[in-house]
Amino acid sequence: MAKKVKVYSTKTCPWCHKVKELLKEKGVKFENIDVGVDQKAANEMVEKSGQMGVPVTEIDGKIIVGFDKEAIEKALAS
Repeated sequence: MAKKVKVYSTKTCPWCHKVKELLKEKGVKFENIDVGVDQKAANEMVEKSGQMGVPVTEIDGKIIVGFDKEAIEKALAS
């Protein structure tokens, strides 16, 4: 069954691009949310993660802050 994946990111964040590249390499469909232009989404991201920084990746409700390849792969595999 496909995972529900969201990536909270900004256009200028290099780590955000790395997260999205990793997901694309693995053939994972994801929703990209640009918190640089969407204040409501930025607030939602902070509520979920407790962090102001991007990227924040949500995989089936599990929050991963930053580019943590191991955690992302583990969440996708579970």
